[in-house]
Amino acid sequence: MNGKVRALATIAVAVIATIAMPAAAQINPTDPQPTCAMCPGTYIPVSELESYTKKAIAEKLVDQQVRDINIGKANVGIGMVHRGKLDKPSPNSVAEHDHVSEVYHIVSGSATLVLGPDIVNRQRRPATMRTVVEFNGPGNGGSDIRDGIAYDIKAGDVVVIPAGTGHWFTKIDDHIDYLMIRVDPDKVTPLKSEAQSKEYLSKPAPRGE
Repeated sequence: MNGKVRALATIAVAVIATIAMPAAAQINPTDPQPTCAMCPGTYIPVSELESYTKKAIAEKLVDQQVRDINIGKANVGIGMVHRGKLDKPSPNSVAEHDHVSEVYHIVSGSATLVLGPDIVNRQRRPATMRTVVEFNGPGNGGSDIRDGIAYDIKAGDVVVIPAGTGHWFTKIDDHIDYLMIRVDPDKVTPLKSEAQSKEYLSKPAPRGE
């Protein structure tokens, strides 16, 4: 009986090897390879995202970076943004980023957002600003967007803002909360891990722009 088992096992190994050989033969070292070799995935629970929104309200914060992740050829930042009621835009509140593109997914609230590349009274944002250093890299501010297009945005909407495109909230009805995805191909912003996020949430946030 043992002899029969050994014989069957030998046959099984031979069959598996025969099946595997064509697949192995198809591996070509000149084929395109992953741009982020052996990189892990990243999971962020909704409870953590909600903690950022609660922190924003409690500490009167606007923009917070949840993660900044290396994905090979670029970094991807995940932020949570909370903005309160706005009846008219603040002076020189147009923003534009040289390298970082942004995607907004509106979580709650509604607002009017103006987009366009032709910024009036363009001025460089200070290189020492916290948002420049940690969130969205160098860029410009301005007082208006010439021929900008106004969008009334609400929960569920998505906005894509390429690097170099001005963006400007001109009205916020009560509040607006949105998840921000930052695409950073030049890796101008620092990475932020889950451990760093937990540490950030555990104490009052640093103050300053």
